[in-house]
Amino acid sequence: MRLLFSIGAVLVAGMLAGGDVAGIAAPGPKFESPRTQPQRLAADKDAQTVDVELILAVDVSYSMDMDELAIQREGYAQAIQSKEFLQALKLGPNGRIAVTYFEWAASSDQKIIIPWRLVDGPETADAVAAEIMKTPIRRASRTSISGAINFAMPLFDEDPYRGLRRVIDISGDGPNNNGGPVTMARDAALEKGIVINGLPIMVKEPSYSTMDIDNLDLYYEDCVIGGPGSFVITIKERDKFKEAIRTKLLMEVAGRTPERPVMRVADKEPRVNCLIGEKIWSDRWGR
Repeated sequence: MRLLFSIGAVLVAGMLAGGDVAGIAAPGPKFESPRTQPQRLAADKDAQTVDVELILAVDVSYSMDMDELAIQREGYAQAIQSKEFLQALKLGPNGRIAVTYFEWAASSDQKIIIPWRLVDGPETADAVAAEIMKTPIRRASRTSISGAINFAMPLFDEDPYRGLRRVIDISGDGPNNNGGPVTMARDAALEKGIVINGLPIMVKEPSYSTMDIDNLDLYYEDCVIGGPGSFVITIKERDKFKEAIRTKLLMEVAGRTPERPVMRVADKEPRVNCLIGEKIWSDRWGR
């Protein structure tokens, strides 16, 4: 089931209380003698297992202005360092997560800002936040959500840790207009047991030049996200940017959703054309 929320409806207390987490088996270690193998298996599995493998996929297309990009960076850095985040981290069965952060634009334009990092407390959280903030901000052309998802999926195979959950977190301010159809990439990820959550950014009025659409939140709900407990948190006010990012990360780390969402969206035909971005681009530029 997929859920759609407004920020005001998300209660941290609801996220951090109750619920079960499904497991994914961790791979075994290299071969060693039968006498030591059981102990080593247990030790290695414990050392490698995290509560969630979290990929943060962040839009840096030209429709994002420099102020938005700066706030977005600060939002992720501050959220990871926040006491609420660190509290949520402790409540997991392992008390740690693995995270990687990359920026994306066109289908061939993805840049890893932070390779896989273990976050298990204040020191590692501060280190990840510092890495996010020290990289120069950039912008690039086109918007390929499908390219971001396709780039993200193999990253899980490169992660030295194994999570009880695997999550791709997509933030962006426009529909897919480059690369393959977003629904094909989404469905390929869901077949691998990956959950996709969304953070549609709707702080500006839609305009011809930016290719924004009025109902980006519905587009994300129907065309982008998927998997058990997947959700969308929409940003409609610039001053709510950091709050939304923090709330989203809390939910992903704790593996929770609010007990009383504002709206529960049943699976049905998309309310928005999932090829709307491609159509707008073709109508305007003929390619």
